[in-house]
Amino acid sequence: ERGNVNFRSLEVFVLDEADRMLDMGFIRDVRKIVRALPSERQTMLFSATMPEAIQQLAKEILRSPVLVEVSRRSAPAEGVRQVVCSVVVPHKRHLLQHLIAQEKMSQTLVFTRTKHGANKLAEFLGRSGHSVAAIHGNKSQAARTQALESFQRGRVRILVATDVASRGLDVDGISHVVNFDVPHSPEDYVHRIGRTARAGRVGDALTLMSPEERPLIRAIEKLIGQRIPIREVTGYTVPSNATRSFNHQGHSSGRLWRQEGPVNRPSTRWNRQRRRSW
Repeated sequence: ERGNVNFRSLEVFVLDEADRMLDMGFIRDVRKIVRALPSERQTMLFSATMPEAIQQLAKEILRSPVLVEVSRRSAPAEGVRQVVCSVVVPHKRHLLQHLIAQEKMSQTLVFTRTKHGANKLAEFLGRSGHSVAAIHGNKSQAARTQALESFQRGRVRILVATDVASRGLDVDGISHVVNFDVPHSPEDYVHRIGRTARAGRVGDALTLMSPEERPLIRAIEKLIGQRIPIREVTGYTVPSNATRSFNHQGHSSGRLWRQEGPVNRPSTRWNRQRRRSW
């Protein structure tokens, strides 16, 4: 914009982590930069995922591209102890709070599916007395850097993140990874839980699965070639204020789930009862 950079001699343009650029809202800036580049150049685009917006961008900036697809990673990292806890959506955050205390979690990385969900969960955990921060594409670069540094230095014990915002996150000593929302992509699951059990250490990966998310767990199990055991959580009772049908993303689901019998049994043992939401 200031005219301080001359691109006339540029021969190669590399766009790395394009999906992360999309999530952080930088695609307009990328397009502006591309318009300033020489038309005769080599362009390389790298992306862990290829959503429709990235496919469209590729069509705009690439000419007769050669597609190179790296085989997906299907094996979880060694040393990761995986478990699934069955729970209905309105009770997820209360169960997570119970697990944080029960597991004596130290440095914990919690994944949500949406940016709004990350904010809501971080606010809930903060109100409950936990040291917590959130990172996602709507946060400023300064806010993301501060949150990550606080997590790395141990000032923040729980970091709530979306998948794309956590790319490049390399923190030693993460004891637990929690999938608050089961990812839609099985590969994202493998990527998430690989944040723990690094350098020969042992780590724990806990997934909170609602009945609706069971097909996603089956897809994950198919990819990794193993069953993920279901844990029955002991000592957990559903709080009275958790019965309202209001999920962590802030949308009324129009349904109240009520669980009969022991908490966290497989979904085939759930007794679903539809009631009017208030």
